[in-house]
Amino acid sequence: MRKVFFALAFALTAAAQDDLKLDSSTLGGLRARAIGPAVMGGRIAAIDGTAGSPATVYVGAAGGGVWKSTDHGTIFKPVFDDHIQSIGAVTVDKSNPNNVWVGTGESWVRNSVSVGDGVYKSTDAGATWTNAGLGGTEHIARIAVDPKKSDTVFVCATGTLWSPNEERGVFRTTDGGKTWKKVLYVDTNTGCADISMDPGEPQILYAGMWQFRRQPDFFTSGGPGSALYKSVDGGETWAKLKNGLPAGQYGRIAVAVAPSRPSTVYALVEAKKTALYRSDDLGEHWREVNDSFNVQVRPFYFAHVVVDPKDHNRVYKPGYSLTFSDDGGKTFSNSGVGGSSVHADHHALWIHPNDPSMMIAGTDGGAYQSFDRAQRWRHLNVLPVSQFYHVNFDMDTPYNVYGGLQDNGTWMGPSQAPGGISNHDWRVLGGGDGFAVATDSVDPDVVYLESQGGRLVRTRRSTSESKEIYPYATKAEAKLRFNWNTPIYTSPTQKGVVYVGAQSLMRSRDSGESWERISPDLTTNDQKSQRQLQSGGLSIDNSSAENYTTIITISESPKNPAVLWVGTDDGNVQVTRDGGKTWTNVVTNVTGVPARTWVSRVEASHFDENTAYVTFDGHRTGDMKPYVHRTRDGGKSWESLATNDIRGFAHVVREDLVNPNLLFLGTEYGLYMSLDAGRNWAHFRENFPPVPVYDVKLHPRDGDAIIGTHGRGIWIVDDLAPLRALTPDALQQDVVMLPSRASVLKIPAFGGRSEGDTLYESGSMGDVASITYYLKKRHIVGDSKVEVYDADGKLMATLPAGKRRGINRVDWAMRMPPPKMPTGSAIIFSGGSMVGPRAPAGTYTVKFLKGKETYTSKLELVSDDRARYTAEDRALQQKSVRRLYEMIGEFTALTEQVDKLRAEAKTPAAKKKLEDLYASLTSTREGGWLSGEEQLRERLGMLYGAINLYDGRPTDSQLAEIEVVAEELEKKKAQLPR
Repeated sequence: MRKVFFALAFALTAAAQDDLKLDSSTLGGLRARAIGPAVMGGRIAAIDGTAGSPATVYVGAAGGGVWKSTDHGTIFKPVFDDHIQSIGAVTVDKSNPNNVWVGTGESWVRNSVSVGDGVYKSTDAGATWTNAGLGGTEHIARIAVDPKKSDTVFVCATGTLWSPNEERGVFRTTDGGKTWKKVLYVDTNTGCADISMDPGEPQILYAGMWQFRRQPDFFTSGGPGSALYKSVDGGETWAKLKNGLPAGQYGRIAVAVAPSRPSTVYALVEAKKTALYRSDDLGEHWREVNDSFNVQVRPFYFAHVVVDPKDHNRVYKPGYSLTFSDDGGKTFSNSGVGGSSVHADHHALWIHPNDPSMMIAGTDGGAYQSFDRAQRWRHLNVLPVSQFYHVNFDMDTPYNVYGGLQDNGTWMGPSQAPGGISNHDWRVLGGGDGFAVATDSVDPDVVYLESQGGRLVRTRRSTSESKEIYPYATKAEAKLRFNWNTPIYTSPTQKGVVYVGAQSLMRSRDSGESWERISPDLTTNDQKSQRQLQSGGLSIDNSSAENYTTIITISESPKNPAVLWVGTDDGNVQVTRDGGKTWTNVVTNVTGVPARTWVSRVEASHFDENTAYVTFDGHRTGDMKPYVHRTRDGGKSWESLATNDIRGFAHVVREDLVNPNLLFLGTEYGLYMSLDAGRNWAHFRENFPPVPVYDVKLHPRDGDAIIGTHGRGIWIVDDLAPLRALTPDALQQDVVMLPSRASVLKIPAFGGRSEGDTLYESGSMGDVASITYYLKKRHIVGDSKVEVYDADGKLMATLPAGKRRGINRVDWAMRMPPPKMPTGSAIIFSGGSMVGPRAPAGTYTVKFLKGKETYTSKLELVSDDRARYTAEDRALQQKSVRRLYEMIGEFTALTEQVDKLRAEAKTPAAKKKLEDLYASLTSTREGGWLSGEEQLRERLGMLYGAINLYDGRPTDSQLAEIEVVAEELEKKKAQLPR
């Protein structure tokens, strides 16, 4: 019946939607809550700082934007949140530090790399940014600014990763980014990997050009287009450098001029034998100096060389680890004392120009800082730039969130915590690259997680005990093929059933102890696409990242467990209606999507077993369009839900659990929502950056949307009830009071730590109830406010109203105003004395007053299920707190009256009597805030605060003390002169 109602509502209002289109402003009152984590960081792609201000540094994350610190890395603030979050290069203008250049699109081009949209420039030290062009470059490796001419800038554009393009190579501007000239170009398959400028003679430049290509099943680094170039006329002409460099084809090339002696140049050259080369005559002649492991390892991913700014013979090689040489590259040693204390995979290194002992390294695990030339490091774990592939949840109270991260294992953390969620609240469950994670439907202590290539593990939260449970093929079966990002899926209807995807769908009914194939090969099984063992080009790189022709997404119908959907990386959409006995590939019924396009997500409807959603991701073949489709007839026909409102290729689609017309779409450029079953989409970006959204999960009990981003950690949109009620018809109304979930009177709990400013903490919910309404137009003229009344019609609170167009949320603290306490010299050591009594559980009336109009709704407050006290205990506590609250009011009035009378006293005797009375009411000892002096003020405040911070029954001593202070208050009142 509910399905029919929503469908009818959609049909009746379809035409009306054209009059008022859903947009980002409509969703503006919804806020996403970032919960981190920052404890494990994420990949850092670029770092730069300033010579004149050693405390200022900019950090560019692979998928998490640009962050700035002005206090040596103690605190970082995001400064790029309105723009694409994938960063390839950050460069500060040496002659004018207010000029900062950012190249978007990371150039460490692994298979999960995000894309950019050109070059940005700030002229106010990162406060604001302007797009300066080169939007088609997709990936930018480096930016070099002429230290003598700020308007002359060179951009080293790697170019598109998955397809050929013209907009790659070296670009130059001489007018500060207004116009660009392509000054070095090889072909559509070759881009710029690195550029280095002679600081004394900026007309001299070196550039490494790199031929490369990724395909869904293969990666090629190297070819005839790769070469090392030099220009001596500011980029007008370039010459290949060959003398002393290896014969044959090259791959990626890194180049670095020694700042203290520019005639010395280092080049890391990927070749048949990858090695570090050195020139001492401005690149005219080269000699090989080192081919150690960290120099050679994964040159496409670690092509970076940094020379000490004061010592031309001290060279750093960021790679799998960070190594350094003090003899011009002949020998290298590992940084760090007593073994590695830094996350592996180094991609960036900034050394302070005036003090080479100070540096910041960027790794796959975040940023690290050293003040002793790379011997000891501290982790700057305040950067929430973690890169999640998948997220999930459990049913604890509050629930926990889980997720697998790029090169940082699988983690879990609470959805909320007193005072906010900090690094301490997160714990690691598994290692490797973390991907899919799922909680067990039978034993809540069990979690399934996967690292690259199908390494499936079952772990226990309570003990951290882990067991590898991935399935093997039998003798008679073909070897199982697992994607780098293998899906794990627990049945929503069958207790204990777990699915895992290889080329066939595998099912376990006993927590992974045994497995059965319930399908044939559901992929194309294209033999030509199963060549991952040869992947890499000049340097074989077989990390399972190119595993192909595999299942990538699984979904079971919550309405019928026999209906299963599977999507593969090579473009098949398979469905079974009999629990896996027979399968049908329905992808040929999808129109408008190129064949063999990666199926990024399949989602079975929660309302109809014949309905499913699918997103296709074509960016691995250079197709950046978003593809979102829905079937209502079991895959026989499909309709496209992609509109011009959507930007970025699609990663995930989710249907709401309550309202089938409410859809969520995660793309490369952020989160989108639809209120009308996909007819219109709005970009959700009020406080949410345009970061890749890889996963969305909806919590069935709490009604939250859990957002897994690939670059900015996990976010939660709390309480979807208002959004579920914002139907297309509601959008046409001037004002709509929207429902909210019942607000929990959470157990008062202490939260907070004193660990300095480097403690990352976020995601605090606050102990509030949300009042939500919708405005068709912004309220401009007349007063507006929100009032809350209890069941007896008593006014509990008056709150300022939101006036913005679209959704507005007003928070009420669910308490009366704080008690008015008279001043005193002693501090009252109880946090509960600073807040008013709690509102009791029950139904409250909310009135939104807009000009002359009044709109009403209901608000439900409920007790915390975790509390162990009875309703009678609560009632006694509330009665006691209210009594003390009123006593404090009487006491304050008495104190103020005594203070007034003593000021007006006519005789010394009268004044002395009033002074003594006042001193018996409140602490008056000079400098006595820590004196421990207790008068009636302090006793009342401490007693009220103690009872106010615990919702259960007060102690017998507290109840007795209430009578004591009440009697004493009456005595004090009796002493007042008549």
